[in-house]
Amino acid sequence: MIKVIASDMDGTLLGNDHQAAPETLAAIREACDAGIRFMINTGRNFPSAMEELKGADLVCDYIVSSGAEVRNPQKEVVMTLPMSMELCRAVYEESRNFPIAAVVCTDGYDYRVGDPAEVEESMLRELQIFYTDLDPDEAQQSVLYQQMKQRTKVVSDLEDMEKAGVPIYKLFFFSEDTGMLGELKNRLEKNPDIAVASSFPTNLEITDVRAQKGPVLKEYIESLGYTMDEVMVLGDSLNDLSMISMDFGATVAMENGDPEVKQAAKYITKSNAEFGVAYAIRELLKHQRQQTE
Repeated sequence: MIKVIASDMDGTLLGNDHQAAPETLAAIREACDAGIRFMINTGRNFPSAMEELKGADLVCDYIVSSGAEVRNPQKEVVMTLPMSMELCRAVYEESRNFPIAAVVCTDGYDYRVGDPAEVEESMLRELQIFYTDLDPDEAQQSVLYQQMKQRTKVVSDLEDMEKAGVPIYKLFFFSEDTGMLGELKNRLEKNPDIAVASSFPTNLEITDVRAQKGPVLKEYIESLGYTMDEVMVLGDSLNDLSMISMDFGATVAMENGDPEVKQAAKYITKSNAEFGVAYAIRELLKHQRQQTE
């Protein structure tokens, strides 16, 4: 019997418009009404996740920053697994061998190293890589850019962050040069203290090795008294592989998911554009009702 549902956001819970559709939210509420506990499990940090879920009126747990932070339904922090400054510096120094943009993600703001002009160029380039439907000429005036600007702080170097004492949850690298990203990934994976994942072919997400979606979800649900076979997980990209590949009760990949994720999953649902999360939840509820009749 499934008692917990944990879902990724981008490409999974959210549609291609980066919004949670009313159809999806209705299905989640049906699951909650049936006594199932719902959890968000995303690479986004908490403020960014809440920004996209504004108005959704969800009561859920939050595993954010790829597992580096966990919050309960009251939105209180109950677990953190930040990177040490030493580890962060080692990853950042390795990345400087490549002409690649980096974002240092924390519990609140994203930090970008450089002068204001360099950081502005970096943000606009990121928008154009990840939001391909955005008109490049209008990017700077877009709501997405204004949101990104509000949650970004500019620092001259990592020493500024160390002085501020902020927890570093993740380093985020992006580039259209996927070959270069692959080379950086190969170098970074030699370090046993970090985990390397991706949400898209054009990015890398680096966390402490302990901060991965699957292991953190397992630890958290077990602390609440649930077992792995009572959990259904949903995801689409390679940063979901750590939970899709684990032996949870139901592991569900989106039809739009990465081939490796789909191969690892026990089930495949419809795409995010076809409300695949809603479909999977309703199929689960139907199955569990039939079991109890």
